[in-house]
Amino acid sequence: MEACLMRCSNGGSFLSALKPHHFKLPNFLRCSCSSSSSSMSIHSDGLGSVRRAYDGLLVDAGGTLLQLAKPVEETYASIGSKYGLAATPAEIKQGFKRVFAAPWPEKLRYQGDGRPFWKLVVSEATGCANVDYFEDVYEYYANGDAWHLPPGAYETITLLKNAGVKVAVVSNFDTRLRKLLKDLNVLDLFDAIIISSEIGYEKPDPKIFEAALDQISVEAGKAVHVGDDKNADKVGANAVGIDCWLWGVDVKTFSDIQKGILISEP
Repeated sequence: MEACLMRCSNGGSFLSALKPHHFKLPNFLRCSCSSSSSSMSIHSDGLGSVRRAYDGLLVDAGGTLLQLAKPVEETYASIGSKYGLAATPAEIKQGFKRVFAAPWPEKLRYQGDGRPFWKLVVSEATGCANVDYFEDVYEYYANGDAWHLPPGAYETITLLKNAGVKVAVVSNFDTRLRKLLKDLNVLDLFDAIIISSEIGYEKPDPKIFEAALDQISVEAGKAVHVGDDKNADKVGANAVGIDCWLWGVDVKTFSDIQKGILISEP
């Protein structure tokens, strides 16, 4: 999640929140599969077939599945204007760099609702320790309107699940995550949701990945993880034998993820 905040604070525009409500799989797709990926195929009329390369997909939340609606420094500055905040967006951006680079004395950054950590982030990044200001910022990011799904995410995950792929969220996040996924209408789409604040381990700790594999009953060598942080996601996943695609580097869209998991065959 830290990588998401730092990257999103670099500015740039984002798509409006995508909230799928009525998505149906194409009628021409027919799946026949067993527990073995080698015996699974999807038949599409006139379009050949595809092979399932992985039995499980693990996906990071903040910065991958969940994208911020606008740069975090702009949000902090906008909300702060009600409280006389003097820091500019550029200064807030630098403040983020400082606070995320500093070591956190506790085992977990995100414990429970994450308030102790986020209070430090807000005060250090903005220079404002006003409690009401913090609560406004905290509640803003607790609502789905502050986030959006990448284009095609809902459709891709639904298609993969129809193809027999188990899909789980694996995220360093606080307890707001389940509500955010519900707000974005994807909470029930996943076979498992593994959150660091609930399980007591943060990526890159192998235990959080092992917990995800256990909950979806998939072996490490048959799963792929997608995330945006090289250390937390790639190093962590690889340490337990899970392949990892870095979001924005190895894969840039959910269509890329689909193509990497469902391999076209003649």
